[in-house]
Amino acid sequence: MNPLSKVFAVLEKVVQEQDKGVAYSEIVADLELPKSTVHRVLKDLLDLGYINYNPENKRYFGSLHLAALGAEVMSHFKLRDHLRPYLLEMHRETQHTTNMGIIDGTMGVFLDKIESRDFGIKLFSEIGKTFPLHCTGLGKALLAFSPDDTVSGILRHSLEPLTEKTITDPEQFLQELDQVKERGYAVDNEEITRGIVCVAAPVFGLRDELVCAISLTFPAYIKEEQGIDREISVVTKYSDRASESMGRR
Repeated sequence: MNPLSKVFAVLEKVVQEQDKGVAYSEIVADLELPKSTVHRVLKDLLDLGYINYNPENKRYFGSLHLAALGAEVMSHFKLRDHLRPYLLEMHRETQHTTNMGIIDGTMGVFLDKIESRDFGIKLFSEIGKTFPLHCTGLGKALLAFSPDDTVSGILRHSLEPLTEKTITDPEQFLQELDQVKERGYAVDNEEITRGIVCVAAPVFGLRDELVCAISLTFPAYIKEEQGIDREISVVTKYSDRASESMGRR
């Protein structure tokens, strides 16, 4: 680990324990760094004003100066611009349509889209357009990692069937979300549009909070002829990379 990596490892450890603070001994034990290195890094961060030290409980905390830097970054951060390169790479590898979406209340919203030229079918997705959460790959990937009250809000209303394959039974739908959470990706098997399949995976941020979901959309004959192992691999690979870029460890 180079010197700069050690500094950020210590800083990230302090921030991760912001709710109660972190002791010097805990940093040494968790990071497996020499005591002298941790002591020097903490002193430098204190001198620079990026962390604070509470002498009463002997714990370190992130400072407001550090918070201000983060706030400045977030005020100019554009999720679509940041994650678009991953959609472009997914499209380049598969030539499929790629999408990104978020939850807004009880609906999803498309934030970005790279469209394939091979479709003879008009796709449901358009940037800025809403989409139902219960019958789309993006929607199921988002709901599976959302708070229980978000899912409950969806189930307060009947699950509208948009094709004969749409899941409309609440118990079956909850089981589907459990499977999505277990395997890390969702599949829309012609549930919103006949002849169209979608594979989606969530993107997480620094504290494992759900940020958005990304997906590949393609004709159902591809699934029938060659399966979707490649699509699953590509989506999960880039959702992991996107999550890392958002600060997840």
